[in-house]
Amino acid sequence: MACLLLINCGGDSKHQPFSLQGAWVLSRAEYPIGLIDTFPINGPTYLRLYDGDSMMVQSHLTRISSSVIVRPQERCDITLIDKGGGEHLYLEDGDPFPLTVKDDTTIIIQQNGILHTWLRADDIAKDWGDDISSIVDEDLREGDKAGKHYYVLSAKEREQASFIHWLFLAIFLLIVVSLQYIIINRRERKWLQAQLRQIMEEHEKRPQPVRKAILSVEEEYFASDDYQSLQRRISTGQRLKDEEWTELVEQVRNVYPGFTSQLRNLYAMSELEYQVCLLIKLRMAPSNIASVLARDVSTISTVRSRLYKKVFGKKGGAKEWDEFILSIGS
Repeated sequence: MACLLLINCGGDSKHQPFSLQGAWVLSRAEYPIGLIDTFPINGPTYLRLYDGDSMMVQSHLTRISSSVIVRPQERCDITLIDKGGGEHLYLEDGDPFPLTVKDDTTIIIQQNGILHTWLRADDIAKDWGDDISSIVDEDLREGDKAGKHYYVLSAKEREQASFIHWLFLAIFLLIVVSLQYIIINRRERKWLQAQLRQIMEEHEKRPQPVRKAILSVEEEYFASDDYQSLQRRISTGQRLKDEEWTELVEQVRNVYPGFTSQLRNLYAMSELEYQVCLLIKLRMAPSNIASVLARDVSTISTVRSRLYKKVFGKKGGAKEWDEFILSIGS
């Protein structure tokens, strides 16, 4: 099934109308408050495939070596209306959103106040388009079970059409099914806690090949010179400069693209709380966190326990907060 879309947008017949043909990957999300999330080319992101002249399917996508991991999300009807000057009105299931064409390879769609930058991904359309489109259609036909399955597509095994069904937990956990799906009230916090318990229960059932695939992204980073250098500096207790904190945040975003946005939306954190969470995510020991932030170890433990209570609405230990931080953002 070809994953191509050509939408006739009207306008001057002398000009070739813009086409959403093929595959697009999310590159950047800019929030009204100024927060920006970037999504690396070879890492977790979102994929859209436009098919025919009225259909779009979206999936969560992670590229690992010569394989991709896909979790289908949604399918909807679309319409593109050319307003001229590179401006379009874009409709998903009848809901209108502004769409700006930067060039033939870059578009910006504004949804719920967030500016989403999408880049054309011809390589994905060519190598994986048919496979991904087929499994999305099959998955979404399952009704209530739709969007709960993960598939590993291997270039080496493509001829065998071997789609591995699995649920990967912990690292690639998506607590939020959209960029704004962060809970702020008690009922939603209870739901999050229940989901977290379920994830931990299912963690041991995860197939070994899937465990290796999930860990490979992290292992590559933790074995890198950048991480080793950062770890050595933090272990000496030296205070980090502003530019070093900026670099640290970028490293976290490169490995865990959704982590910082999920963290900020959970709770209006102080700078100290935010820095503690970043260092937890990078597997820094509490004693090293205390040293680099010039705080007592007991203070760092109190910060972690307090964050757990504010997010989950009940008392919890510092280690429980660490486990939660390690599970989100992939």
